Amino acid sequence: MQLPTIPENELQRLATLRALNVLDTDAEERFDRITRLTRRIFSLPICVVTLVDAERQWFKSRQGLEVTETPREISFCGHAINQDDIFIVNDALKDPRFSDNPLVTEQPHIRFYAGYPLTIHRQYRVGTLCLIGTEPREFTAEDIETLTDLGEMVEAELLSIAQNTLDPLTTISNRRGFELLAHQALASCRRTESEAALLFFDLDFFKEVNDNFGHLKGDQVLYDFAHILMTAFRESDVIARLGGDEFVVLLSFVHRDTVDRVIERFKQLLEQYNQQHPKQHSLATSIGIAHWTPDSDVSLEDLLDSADKAMYQDKAAHHSDAP
Repeated sequence: MQLPTIPENELQRLATLRALNVLDTDAEERFDRITRLTRRIFSLPICVVTLVDAERQWFKSRQGLEVTETPREISFCGHAINQDDIFIVNDALKDPRFSDNPLVTEQPHIRFYAGYPLTIHRQYRVGTLCLIGTEPREFTAEDIETLTDLGEMVEAELLSIAQNTLDPLTTISNRRGFELLAHQALASCRRTESEAALLFFDLDFFKEVNDNFGHLKGDQVLYDFAHILMTAFRESDVIARLGGDEFVVLLSFVHRDTVDRVIERFKQLLEQYNQQHPKQHSLATSIGIAHWTPDSDVSLEDLLDSADKAMYQDKAAHHSDAP
């Protein structure tokens, strides 16, 4: 079996994929409608919208398939995202790359595969709209054109989600995106009996930055702060700008006693940023923390409120003096 090659732009590709805010979200009719239509047009048993994550391929929409994800190393879609055009395997049993692949020799017994690489921003292939058959099949030029049209429909839906859930200035989640991902994260923590923590950040003296240096400088400060958060915290953490100069990070699967160490790492990165930009207005923030346990009936809204109140206490205690 041939393992799929890792794309040269893998880090940027993964960042683009995760910025879509769609991994591990619920099924949606907008995607299911396309996979149902695609399966019917081609008269094949399986049609899937896959998203290729670092170690797995996860299925946003699936017709004719029970599992929700498979390892990336055995995926056909891992190969497809290395192609500019549709990736076609006419007979997997006769293809040395796949003949001994467990997806071929075992369920779902793939013999035919065609995957349209879902491309975001014209360069990052985040997954596929793929067709799977249990018998060998040829794929004509007309078939390729049809699957391309359907794949472009999926791309449009993915971009629509991103536009509705991303903050356009900082490129991290907005409030809607945060709520969507945070509910999913807390549900996962509850299932695995894991703890979580919500960090609430409010930039200090941000009004003075806008007043003294202008809104372009203020926008740059917000962008820089968001990217410090992205560096300080894990890819699995939910990072968002709620609005204005307010940011939040939901830490999932984290023990209470490790939260302080995580915050200390963030503060060190913030200090490094200030040392590297001595001629600019220093970045400073007040931080509020709210802890969550799997046996808690605290809602996400209550968690936000608790962290917000803790942040204002921190601001009153440590940042009462103007610069």
